[in-house]
Parts: sequence; structure tokens; C-alpha cells
Amino acid sequence: MIAVGRAGPGPSRDLFELYARRLTPPLALVEVEERRKLPDAQRREREAALLLAAVPKRAVAVALDEHGKTPNSRDFAKMIGAWRDAGAADLAFLIGGADGHGAAVLERADATLSLGPMTWPHMLVRPMLAEQLYRAMATLAGHPYHRG
Repeated sequence: MIAVGRAGPGPSRDLFELYARRLTPPLALVEVEERRKLPDAQRREREAALLLAAVPKRAVAVALDEHGKTPNSRDFAKMIGAWRDAGAADLAFLIGGADGHGAAVLERADATLSLGPMTWPHMLVRPMLAEQLYRAMATLAGHPYHRG
């Protein structure tokens, strides 16, 4: 997971870490940040460059974006299974800043997903996505956690 912004200690970070540790291998979080005061468009493009610089080579890049597909949990697991079975070296889930992704991220993305039509705080997206990744892993392994 590659995200704009730094998460301080607190409940959302604790929940993220709970699910991140349950994954095998554990889910890594890379945080990027542009500290300069820039106009919105420039900041969005700078954040895009920072996100893309952190994407591993040969990774499947998945941008979280309000206009993306909204798969249910089983379909999300199927997507991850398909990428795994196709030999994806890494999955990189990209979480943008408050103003969304710059064009370069959306152009690079192999898939664009949404967590639904509601707006979620960016620091809450991290544990929500981590839980869905854990649920997908459980589903693919035939573990009963997926029920619910």
C-alpha cells in the first residue's frame, strides 16, 4: 500500500496494523508526502509522481479512486487471485491525497477501484483496504473468515 500523508498513532493506525500483520507476507505501507504549499493541481501532480516513484517494478498498480469499479468482497478476491495466478510480482494499492490522484497515476494504473460512493477519510481507507485484503486472502484460502 502506497499512500499520500503520514498516519500518526491512533485507532486507525492500530486497526491497519492489525490486518497488515495477518497477511502473508505482511502488508507494507509506504507513505509519501509533499510538504510544500502548492496550488491544488500542482500538488496533485507532485503527489502522483511520489506515489509512482514508490511502485515496485513489475507491480500491478491499483489506484483507489471515487470513479473506479466497486467490486464486492468475493469479486475483489477473484481479482487478486487472477493477478497472483498471472504471476504478478507485487500489488501496489495507491491512495491519493485529499484532492484525488494526478493524471499520471490514473494513466499508469492497471485497475481503478472505489470503496463505494461515500467519501472516506484517507487515514480510514488504509485499515478498510487492509481488512479487505485480509478477507480476500481468507477467501482464496477457503478460510471461513470470508463469511459475513
